[in-house]
Amino acid sequence: MFYIPNIPFAFYHAIKAGSLVFYTATNPGIENSGIGTESKFKTLQLLPEKYLPKTIFHKANSNIELTLKEVNQSQITYPLIAKPDVGFRGLLVKKIENENTLISYLKKFPIDVLVQEFLTQENECGIFYHRIPNEKKGKITSITLKEFLHVIGDGKSTIEELIKNDKRAKIYIELFKEGCCNINLEQIIPKGEKIKLSSIGNHSKGTRFINGNHLISKKLEETFNNLNNQTNDWYYGRLDLKYNSFNDVEKGDFKILELNGILAEPTHIYDSQNINYPKALKEIRKHWKQINKIARFNHDQNKVPYRTTLGLLKDVKKLINYTKLISKLNKS
Repeated sequence: MFYIPNIPFAFYHAIKAGSLVFYTATNPGIENSGIGTESKFKTLQLLPEKYLPKTIFHKANSNIELTLKEVNQSQITYPLIAKPDVGFRGLLVKKIENENTLISYLKKFPIDVLVQEFLTQENECGIFYHRIPNEKKGKITSITLKEFLHVIGDGKSTIEELIKNDKRAKIYIELFKEGCCNINLEQIIPKGEKIKLSSIGNHSKGTRFINGNHLISKKLEETFNNLNNQTNDWYYGRLDLKYNSFNDVEKGDFKILELNGILAEPTHIYDSQNINYPKALKEIRKHWKQINKIARFNHDQNKVPYRTTLGLLKDVKKLINYTKLISKLNKS
């Protein structure tokens, strides 16, 4: 519903560019400009180190003991986050409470994995930024604030009962029954106490996306212009951040969880209370128009080649097979 109505718009730009995959020239520093086939670890290396969480890269089927040693040497403490190096929409992102659980995760999923410090900043948001390569200043076009899935205690109901009586939380009840997030479903919560059910900011874990575009300011754009000008060949995408207050974000005091390229969405469009369907479609077209401008400039002026259509299709096929594999492993 979000993309099919906009396909004619995409084909129009493809015809003008003379390539069905012209968009692969948008972010030369990211594999395929960020369509989901890229390594999260390599992509994060484009960014200044001060913004990054401590991260260990565990190669598929490599020595787990060596990875555990690296975790200790890097002073990454438990709980920590484990997630696939290639992946999206929160697939297999897990909060790991101890070493034994990490060992089990790495054994169960013989894929490239990021072992990352668990950031304790209270809030999470997504900030969408783009810049034309020959210009020093870019624009922030979307801010998505994230409200983690939670319930409020009444002093007599168990967490499971609170979840079942909550319109949003009850959709995700099976996640918690399967042991997600280490929630004690039998616990009774004091009246008025708020219990966060998940600390991972994805729709798949129940997080609500809220339109935060009112927070776009010149000061914020200046901070992200400074950040972007310290990177190599990244011009379009969404940064997912952890922070304590939005004033901290404006000052550049935050950590970056992920950098998403051209597949990234201006996720404020999923705030159904503030964004209607036609406006969401318009927002997608507005962002795709920027992809066109940046990719065409990189190709025409900076001589960045377009990927071949066949080569990209092969990469997408590999991604589909990989996603099927880890989904199967997750269910086993």
